[in-house]
Amino acid sequence: MKIPLLLVLAGLAIGFTVPTFAQQTNTPDPQLVQQLAALPKKFAAAFNNNDGAAVAALYTEDAVLVNDSGPVYGREAIEKHYVDLFQKLHFSNHIAKTDQYSPHNIGTAGNEVWVNGEWNNTFQGQNGGPIQLKGYWANIWVREGDDWKIRLDIWNVTPPPAK
Repeated sequence: MKIPLLLVLAGLAIGFTVPTFAQQTNTPDPQLVQQLAALPKKFAAAFNNNDGAAVAALYTEDAVLVNDSGPVYGREAIEKHYVDLFQKLHFSNHIAKTDQYSPHNIGTAGNEVWVNGEWNNTFQGQNGGPIQLKGYWANIWVREGDDWKIRLDIWNVTPPPAK
């Protein structure tokens, strides 16, 4: 008698827990989606303005940028990286598209997400251009007050197709 009762109680517990869990992950908060959509737009605006300080302001103090030339540690170093880059090259038409399945929550507090997608832009160097670039990116974003900041930024450049 005790075993069937335990099985019934376990079945009821699972039956009530699974729908509750599914409800938590089904529909993201529209306000949160709007806040998260703003970060790539801010990044694109700062990047298209070739403003290293504005780009770096979107990162946390302890952020890490990993790109095709290696890792860059901390907001101050990230700012220097972009200021130096923008002195050599002029970027325009930067567009970052977020993957349709992003963002993904990390943990349960709702203050961290990982996001991925594609990017493309045009750059012109001192000795030529314009050149189209594109690639993929993945980020970890964290909430700092009412803003979202980039804690980890990883991107690549995809080579042009073979002719």
